[in-house]
Amino acid sequence: MQKVLFLGIDIGSTTLKAAVTDDRGELVFSAYRRHNANPAGVAAEVLGELLAQTGNCLLHVRMTGSVGMGYAERAGLPFEQEVIAAATIIRRRYPDCHTFVDIGGEDSKMIFFTEGCAPDMRMNGNCAGGTGAFIDQTATLLGVETTELQQMAQRAKNIYPIASRCGVFSKTDIQNLLSRNVHKDDIAASMLQAVSMQVVSALARGMQTRPLAVFAGGPFAYIPQLKKHLQQTMGLSDEQCVIAEHAELIPALGCSVLAAGDTAEPIQLERLIELLSSKQTEIRYQNSLQPLFQDEAAYKSWLSERLTPVAIADSQEPLDPDGDYFLGVDSGSTTTKLVLTDGTGRIVYTDYSYNSGDSLKAFTAAVERMKLRTGDISIRRSCATGYGEQLLRTAFSLDYGIVETMAHFRAARHADPKVSFVLDIGGQDMKAIFADNGSIRRIEINEACSSGCGSFIMTFAHQLGYDISDFAHMAYFASAPYDLGTRCTVFMNSKVKQAMREGASVEDIAAGFAYSVIKNCLFKVLKLQSVDELGGHIVVQGGTMRNHGVVRALEKLTGCQVRFTNIPELMGAYGAALYAIQN
Repeated sequence: MQKVLFLGIDIGSTTLKAAVTDDRGELVFSAYRRHNANPAGVAAEVLGELLAQTGNCLLHVRMTGSVGMGYAERAGLPFEQEVIAAATIIRRRYPDCHTFVDIGGEDSKMIFFTEGCAPDMRMNGNCAGGTGAFIDQTATLLGVETTELQQMAQRAKNIYPIASRCGVFSKTDIQNLLSRNVHKDDIAASMLQAVSMQVVSALARGMQTRPLAVFAGGPFAYIPQLKKHLQQTMGLSDEQCVIAEHAELIPALGCSVLAAGDTAEPIQLERLIELLSSKQTEIRYQNSLQPLFQDEAAYKSWLSERLTPVAIADSQEPLDPDGDYFLGVDSGSTTTKLVLTDGTGRIVYTDYSYNSGDSLKAFTAAVERMKLRTGDISIRRSCATGYGEQLLRTAFSLDYGIVETMAHFRAARHADPKVSFVLDIGGQDMKAIFADNGSIRRIEINEACSSGCGSFIMTFAHQLGYDISDFAHMAYFASAPYDLGTRCTVFMNSKVKQAMREGASVEDIAAGFAYSVIKNCLFKVLKLQSVDELGGHIVVQGGTMRNHGVVRALEKLTGCQVRFTNIPELMGAYGAALYAIQN
C-alpha cells in the first residue's frame, strides 16, 4: 500500500515554508526558502526535493499564507487561515500556552488562549513595524547580514529609543545614532527592543500577557536574542517563555496537522508538482499596463535617441598639474557626491558614497580618494549644495554654496538649454522644477511620502530578494506590467501580495513599480492637471533615473519625449561644479 503523508505549505509575502509529517505526527521533511516573488517555482523546487526523498507518495495537503491563498484556489487545494493553523499546532504541542506570539516577514500575530473560551487572535495591520521586514531593514542600514544581529545584540551595553511604528521614522533614528558614533551592537539591541515594544503595544492592547508564552516565526528562529527583549517587555521571566520547536515552520506544521484530518482522496506528489507548476497559476489579472519596451533592439534604439552624454575623461588620462579644476559637492541626507571638472565642464573624477549619518566624515573620505586619483592639482573654485551644504562650506572653507534646486536646474540646462521641466528623483526625495525661458517659475518637492522615490523601489527589490539594478532591468521587457496604482509604501505591501496571488511575474511587478513611481510623482505630489504644464523639453535626473523603466514610464504616461544624461545620480554635484566654473 502506498504511503500517505501530510503536507502543510505556508506561502507568505517573502518566504515559502513546507512541513511534512507522518501518521504519528513526526516531522519527516521541511523547507524554509525565500521565494523572491516566484512562489510556484520555489514550491516545485521544494516538492522536487521531497519527491527525491520519499518517491511519488500520496499526500493530504493544506495551504496557508497571504500568497498561498491564490495558489490554493487555482490548484483546487484546501486553504486554512494561518492564525488558525498556528493556533492548532501550538495548542497541541504547548497545552499550557496562554500567550502566543508569531513574527513573520511582514506581519505579526498574537493569540491569547483561555480555558473554555475561543482563542483571542490579533494581527498587525498594514504597518511593517514589529515584523521581520523591519529587522531586515535595520540590518541593511548597519551593513550586516540579518543573522549577524544575534551576536551584535548579545554584545550590546546600552539601549537607545528607536521609533518602531514606521520604517521611515526608524531609519531616521538609526541614521541619527550612527552619526553620533553609537556602537552598532547597541543599535542592533535597540532595534530588537523597539520591535518587542511595537508587538506588545500594537497587539496586546491592554490584554495581560501571562505565561506560558510561546514565540514563533523566522526572526525568533534565527535571532533568539529577540526572545530576551520580548519577554522583558512582557514582564515575564526566562522560564515563563519558550521559543517553539521549528519556530519558523509553525503555520505550515499546523496545516500538516489539519491535513491529517482530511477525508478526501489524497493526491500523488507528482500530480501536486504538476498542479503548482501549471499555467493556470500564472497571469490571472486584467487591465495590465503597456509594456515599456518590446525587445532589446527597441530599448537600444530608444537609449541612443534619449541619452545626452556628459563628457567624461578617461580614468587613466593624466591630469595637468598646472590646469584649473572645479569641484562640485552634493551632500545629501544619505549620500555624498563629488564631481571634479576641467574648465570646459568635462568630468575628470567622480565619487559617490553613503554618509552613514556623518556628512563630514563621508566628504573627508571622498576627498582622500580623489587625491589618490588626481595627485597634487589645483582646485580653482569649489561649490557645495544639498543637505550638508552649509556644514561643508564652514568646515572646509568651500568657495560657494548653491540651493539644491538651482544646482539641479543648472545641470539640466547643460543637458538641454531649452529645458521646461526637470524631474529629479532621489532615494528619499523628489524635486520638480517648472521653467520658462531659462528661469524657474515653480518648484514642487515631496514632503512626508517616499512612494515616488527610489527607496520605494529599492525597498521592494530587497524584500523580493533582488539587487536594485537587476530588478530595474527586469522591468524593461515585461509583457504585462501589473498596475500597482498610486499607493504609499505601507499599503503597497498588500498590493504586491495581491499581484503574486494573481500570478504576476517578478518582471511584471518590477515594471509596475516603474509606473507607480511616476504616477505618484505626477498625480499625488504634483497633482498635474495637464501634461501641457511640462512643456516640450523634459529632463530627468537623480539616481532613480538609472532605472530606464522609470524614464520610459514617464514617456508612456505623458506622451512626451524625455532626455537624460549618463550621470543622473551626479547632476546636483555637476550643477555645483558648473556654478563654480561660471562664477
